Amino acid sequence: MHTFDLTSKIAVITGGGSGIGKSICEVFARQGASVYILELNEQTGLETKKAIEESGGHASIMACDVSNQSQVASVIQAIHQDTGRIDILINNAGVAHIGTVETTTEEDLDRIYRINIKGVYNCLHAVVPLMKQQGGGAIVNMASVAAMVGIADRFAYSMSKGAVLTMTLSVAKDYLQHNIRCNCISPGRVHTPFVDGFLKKNYPGKEQEMFEKLSKTQPIGRMGNPEEIALLALYLCSDAAGFITGTNYPIDGGFVTLNS
Repeated sequence: MHTFDLTSKIAVITGGGSGIGKSICEVFARQGASVYILELNEQTGLETKKAIEESGGHASIMACDVSNQSQVASVIQAIHQDTGRIDILINNAGVAHIGTVETTTEEDLDRIYRINIKGVYNCLHAVVPLMKQQGGGAIVNMASVAAMVGIADRFAYSMSKGAVLTMTLSVAKDYLQHNIRCNCISPGRVHTPFVDGFLKKNYPGKEQEMFEKLSKTQPIGRMGNPEEIALLALYLCSDAAGFITGTNYPIDGGFVTLNS
């Protein structure tokens, strides 16, 4: 893993308290980064921090609502004052929603927009100027296969992840000359606590049966695990990926290409 060494790098990771975000925090810390966890749920963020420190890594938790621009700006400024730089930004925080255009309420749409779209914008808006000043940086935005193909009952969620994909392309294009690389990752179905909670709520007593059914919707025959996503993020933020920007990476067990 020496190729993917992040020693002395400052990494800001949103939604680092659980699932994919937690794994990214742990993998980056294991590779030497000083990890700053931005998390609305401070308790889960503290659990990630504890796990990292018990493994000998360095992590800080910053309570933050990514949909609140002034709060994001304040937190990012505090990190920058503490460290002098921000080398890596992972825009991972997001929420899911199930529904068609008919069943999606205005409140649903506004919530998805505030967190999944405006939250990414807020972090980019705060971090990009700092990366310009220091001469570069690496950004990874978490999109989804829903940004690339039609998925039933994901109207608002797909809308938001499509926006994440196009924001990625815009930032990559606009800041080429500033040595800021911006890419995004589009996971398929990944086994996170959200999946377990969804099955427990909607299919009580049939969790295992439905888990296997959902797993088989991925051509490879299983869901991804969060660390697999984290390792792709590690590559994209490392010096090994210095020639890569403005690219979307599906990591989906063949879902996009083999189901078409």
